[in-house]
Amino acid sequence: MRAFSWALEWPCSCPGVAYPSSALFSASLQESVDLGEIMFSLCYLPTAGRLTLTVIKCRNLKAMDITGYSDPYVKVSLLCDGRRLKKKKTTIKKNTLNPVYNEAIIFDIPPENMDQVSLLISVMDYDRVGHNEIIGVCRVGISAEGLGRDHWNEMLAYPRKPIAHWHSLVEVKKSFKEVGEVALGPWH
Repeated sequence: MRAFSWALEWPCSCPGVAYPSSALFSASLQESVDLGEIMFSLCYLPTAGRLTLTVIKCRNLKAMDITGYSDPYVKVSLLCDGRRLKKKKTTIKKNTLNPVYNEAIIFDIPPENMDQVSLLISVMDYDRVGHNEIIGVCRVGISAEGLGRDHWNEMLAYPRKPIAHWHSLVEVKKSFKEVGEVALGPWH
């Protein structure tokens, strides 16, 4: 299992800079049942201020290549007030729609900042030529909706215990992608 760690600068608000609100993010996502699902666990250690997201596996991903498969990897972005603070990627799994990762991504987040952050999990298709494509995304955090918020709250309620759930992937509409690139930087 690979692990990554970053130290963050707090606070994460920048005066005078506008970022898309979580309401805009929520309104810009469109549920789609044919993009596949991702399973990951969340575990928070309050004494260490350490959040561990373990990407376990994906299933039934949308085929993005002419071969009928995809070359998926997972990109996790740590967001605060609509701004991407850190991002990290898993390894690429070639020619599969059901990749298994079992890779841990670690963020150092003080307990007093846990209510300001969220995670954007993007399942991407690697392309050797051209741009990598987004297969689908999901979001977890206090400001997320549905299972994304429930999973986050369950992790906070049971510290030091990994909590795993399947999450359906959703599409990112063009309107959010355009706004997102300004606030979050390029997706690729």
